[in-house]
Amino acid sequence: MTLCIEMNSTNKTSMAENKKYNIEVRLWIEETEGPFLGIGKVWLLENIRKTGSITNAAKEMKMAYRQAWQLVEEMNQRAESPLVTKLLGGKGGGGAKLTEAGEKAIVVFYEIEKRIKDFVQKETQNLKF
Repeated sequence: MTLCIEMNSTNKTSMAENKKYNIEVRLWIEETEGPFLGIGKVWLLENIRKTGSITNAAKEMKMAYRQAWQLVEEMNQRAESPLVTKLLGGKGGGGAKLTEAGEKAIVVFYEIEKRIKDFVQKETQNLKF
């Protein structure tokens, strides 16, 4: 897997203050077939955990069910083991839940993101042009 970081330097100024630069980053993790996990997919996983359903997770995010389903299928195929399992219907109805790998993916993503943001914050303080 590949870790990708998109970086943009932005210049935020006002007439009354000196130039102040900020570094922005966007993190995603890639697998050999393409993007595996980014913040949008993490939010989808969190909503599946919260609602117990891909359908309801999609509704929470104002996303089409088909798109949510495709994202889950893509993550499950690209992961070493599935992140989401589908629960069969029956008396209690169907649904979906995160696997141990799905829970770990969320934790690892946020841990990496925090370390990168801490680094970026430190580097931002050193920006001088």
